Amino acid sequence: MLVYGDTERLERSDMLCAEIASRLRAVERQPAGFERHAELVAVLLRAGELVQGIADLELKHTGADEFSASRRTGDRLLLDLAGLVVGSWRKSFAGPVVVPSRVKSALADRPEPLPLNIREPEGYAFYALYPESYLEAAAGSGLPANTVVIGLRSIGTTLSAIVAAAIGAAPQLTLRPVGDPFRRRLAIAPQLKERLLRDQAADFAIVDEGPGLSGSSFGCVADWLEDHGVSDRRIHFFPSHKGGLGPQSCARHRERWTAGPRHVVDADDLLIKPVRSPRHLADWVARLVGPLERPLEDISAGSWRKALPRDRWPPVDCRFERRKFLAHAADGAWLVKFAGLGDAGQRKLEKARLLAEAGFAPPVAGLCHGFLVQKWVAARPMVPPEFRRPAFLAHLGRYLSFRARKFPPATHGASLSKLCEMAAINTKEALGSAAASRLRSRLGDAGRYKSAIMPADTDNRLHAWEWLVEGDRYFLKTDALDHSNAHDLIGCQDIGWDIAGAYVELDLTAQETAELRAAVSDGCSRSVNAGLQEIFEICYLAFQLGLWASARPAAASEEVPRLDAATARYARLLRYRIV
Repeated sequence: MLVYGDTERLERSDMLCAEIASRLRAVERQPAGFERHAELVAVLLRAGELVQGIADLELKHTGADEFSASRRTGDRLLLDLAGLVVGSWRKSFAGPVVVPSRVKSALADRPEPLPLNIREPEGYAFYALYPESYLEAAAGSGLPANTVVIGLRSIGTTLSAIVAAAIGAAPQLTLRPVGDPFRRRLAIAPQLKERLLRDQAADFAIVDEGPGLSGSSFGCVADWLEDHGVSDRRIHFFPSHKGGLGPQSCARHRERWTAGPRHVVDADDLLIKPVRSPRHLADWVARLVGPLERPLEDISAGSWRKALPRDRWPPVDCRFERRKFLAHAADGAWLVKFAGLGDAGQRKLEKARLLAEAGFAPPVAGLCHGFLVQKWVAARPMVPPEFRRPAFLAHLGRYLSFRARKFPPATHGASLSKLCEMAAINTKEALGSAAASRLRSRLGDAGRYKSAIMPADTDNRLHAWEWLVEGDRYFLKTDALDHSNAHDLIGCQDIGWDIAGAYVELDLTAQETAELRAAVSDGCSRSVNAGLQEIFEICYLAFQLGLWASARPAAASEEVPRLDAATARYARLLRYRIV
């Protein structure tokens, strides 16, 4: 099934350098505290994107990772910035921040406007992966300062800098594993090869998030080192979780992973389990909402459904569930949900405030270094007949037109051709070749609607269980921030995608859908194309079918019936649309 997607965006190196330099000047003037620390991390992440973009641009031109002058400058820049983050964390955010002069010089000496393809580091954006976790893992590793630290781009660019800074090592080196996702390989040029293997007694630290289904990114680096004479006892792994390799891993990699040294501190170890301190998530939340009456309550992985009768539990796909907690204060409960580190979290905060002020989403208390804090509203979930009431449909029209007007796309979503490709692949796998052939026929003229597309920051999650109601006319949309920039291939789309989602998820009639489309068109002062919306309806069904079907293999046994019911519903509706 085609479900996942990677987010890329184009930026200019000179503008990135200027932004980073400006933010560092502001950080030096900022009062001590965890807000300043969060901004230091945000600056490090932006600098990591700069260095990753330049390294990948060189790789594209040369065909191999090399130890170039620009790479050396970038690696040193990141190590210096990582050192500021390490110092801030170890001092519990106290003391001054002094940016090294060579950092300022490095940022000032990059006037050339290089076009960079920036890849979204998934762990920072979606999976509550913190650089400080790698700081603590490195501190507890016992590795000496002569360790060769290797980061795997993209996210390993900054994570490896943190590891190197934490153990006092030389600047980290980064590599881009390429090729088949389950059989990654390396392309390393001579100078970088010599640099990696120069100290024949050194340990090696391989730093990345994951491992995923195969662990081949970690594995191919370790393979290369062993093939060049490095003992497996000298190879250390810094992953993001404590589990093993996935089912697509090879025997050599599984054997090494089981036996080799791994150094892991996860988000719970970092932010939840320690004794209350200035570096504890509960302390950050209390600064926003007042003293907490009891420990944070974990409601991740579907545990939030305990607020519903069990027979009304919706399905949950734990692959895309964000970490979330309930914080209980004197004025009630607050939802503490991971929104993203750095600028990703800040964008969610601004969006959440706009939605709350407009009456579409719960009130917002603020952002705690990646976690957004919103009021936990004790309203009841809506039931199916209520979705077809005129008052709700009018509210839904205002909500979607508000998003279309106020929220421009943060990144580019999947193209129309990519959506159609996904629909064909998922339909063939789920319903067979004949159904896929009929679908291709239905989508054959989709390209003619390309000029009608006007992307917005769409909701992408209009499922029935996402709506709350109080009284007759107070409706709230939950989970309204994440799904247009999630780790899937949809991304930001024309607002017609949300109208298609409402039609499917809320069981609207054709007439109700047409009225909703007209209301949205009026509200955002432009016509939503009915033909494009019909294309979106087919693609939406195929995506949801693939999403819930592919969640089944990793699901708990008690979750399987709910996933199967959701999959069967989308399959039935898709068959009906393509006959």
